[in-house]
Amino acid sequence: MSEKLILRALKGETLPVPPIWMMRQAGRYLPEYRATRAQAGDFLSLCYNPELAAEVTLQPIRRYGFDAAILFADILLLPQALGADLWFVTGEGPRLSTITTQAEFDALKPVEAVHDTLSPVYETIRILKRDLPTDTTLIGFAGAPWTVATYMVAGRGTKDQGPAHALKAENRPVFEAIIDRLTEGTIEYLSAQVEAGAEVVKLFDSWAGSLKGQDFDDFCLTPAKRIIAELKARHPGLPIIAFPREAGDRYIGFAKATGADCVALDNSVSAQWAAANVQVDGCVQGNLASSHMVTGGEALVRETREIVEAFSKGPHIFNLGHGITPDADPENVALMIETVRAAR
Repeated sequence: MSEKLILRALKGETLPVPPIWMMRQAGRYLPEYRATRAQAGDFLSLCYNPELAAEVTLQPIRRYGFDAAILFADILLLPQALGADLWFVTGEGPRLSTITTQAEFDALKPVEAVHDTLSPVYETIRILKRDLPTDTTLIGFAGAPWTVATYMVAGRGTKDQGPAHALKAENRPVFEAIIDRLTEGTIEYLSAQVEAGAEVVKLFDSWAGSLKGQDFDDFCLTPAKRIIAELKARHPGLPIIAFPREAGDRYIGFAKATGADCVALDNSVSAQWAAANVQVDGCVQGNLASSHMVTGGEALVRETREIVEAFSKGPHIFNLGHGITPDADPENVALMIETVRAAR
């Protein structure tokens, strides 16, 4: 078969060697990224410069030969396109103007506005479609509504997503309106990414683990189901990866409940548990601890082999359980890839 390896895994094929890519594979751990970032001037300028954003997306492909490239962008570009102010504080991360009242919500732009602001992102994808190796899959992405909402409500990242939890308890109609607007905007944004050339899209719900009970259903599962259904209606056959990070037992049945083709797993669950409880429904992605990219050594090799073996009886895409960190050693990434491809 000539089809790309990741597309085959996403269709449910068990491959002798799992395809591999890495969350945040274009990033600060690479010296070539840091040079391009300096050329851009600041993070947002890099995101909105199609030539430079394409360049940093291509860098890990040239260096390592990953089976997929993931678009270089940021999950907070969408709320910016909807009218929130966005800036980045060096050494601290993103800041946004907050949305906590009906009046602030009413001041947001309609979902159609996303295309004007985000047109440079679509141009980045068109460049990548032209310049990527023919056997490399191009992945588009967006943040899931709950995760993006936590930033919009707090104005920044928080350890416990407390401000978002407080708003949904104190003014649920406003919070639900934010989720709905983000759901609609995410559909438009990802659909446009596919039209520009993305072959797969991934929905990152990085803070899904702080939702419990009915809230998990209402604010993680239901929006994902709606986004996936609409995208598949518009783009039949589109493979979609969902990542409800730290969902724990709620990983079980998540693919069936949402329509996702693959569930990405964090490293708080074991590969053996996930093989028995999640992979039974289809493709899984993950889930080596990103700390191994810092520490390397025999522990990296051993755990990489264990993950490959645990998932060897079903469709699997090898990845980390979270994004690679800026202090990672590029040589450890090479060791991980070598170990995966020699494991079977």
